[in-house]
Amino acid sequence: MYWKETMRQMNDIGVGSLVIVGLISVFIGAVAAVQFAYQLSGQMIPRYYIGYIIRDLTIIELSPTITCLVLAGKVGSNMAAEIGGMRQKEHIDAMEIMGVNTAAYLILPKLIAAIVVIPMLVSISAFVSIVGGYLASVPTGEITDSEYIRGLRSFFVPYNVFMMYVKAFVFAIILTAVSCYQGYFVKGGSVELGEASTQAVVYSDILILLADYIIVLILTT
Repeated sequence: MYWKETMRQMNDIGVGSLVIVGLISVFIGAVAAVQFAYQLSGQMIPRYYIGYIIRDLTIIELSPTITCLVLAGKVGSNMAAEIGGMRQKEHIDAMEIMGVNTAAYLILPKLIAAIVVIPMLVSISAFVSIVGGYLASVPTGEITDSEYIRGLRSFFVPYNVFMMYVKAFVFAIILTAVSCYQGYFVKGGSVELGEASTQAVVYSDILILLADYIIVLILTT
């Protein structure tokens, strides 16, 4: 039963979010490439630095942070609404009477699914962002194909990838825990359920940004 629920949550979180994550990532890379090409124009900095900047920018910051902020709005509000609806309709109370550990059954599969799937989504986001930067800068003539690839291969630090996965792991826990908490302890009617969904997104976003700052301080000092 737990395995089936975990697989369902993985499908909902991962497959259900692929399109929105892919679209956002393409434009993140594209806009960043165009902006840096504009800022480097007329300067002594080599043009291949565009690829180098896009790679590190997406891996270290944009992909984990922006992806999880979007997922907090899409997945987090859905979790809060789903569990909150069960609380208001007394489904959770009925399960507890039957001896079911509702916290473990309703929250644990979501947490495990998020920890497994969200780092995968972040990896896809980083790759798609780099491709987006390529599509925005190479065909438009801002930079040549060889220069962009040279930038991608220059000054690569594997530690940055580790930092990306640490962020993705922590952000997945935050957005799942906050959203499930808001839904599990909701009281009242439909208005309170809507407020709980909104608070889940707001609190998740704030905590994700705060955790982002703390993780950077810890891992870069």
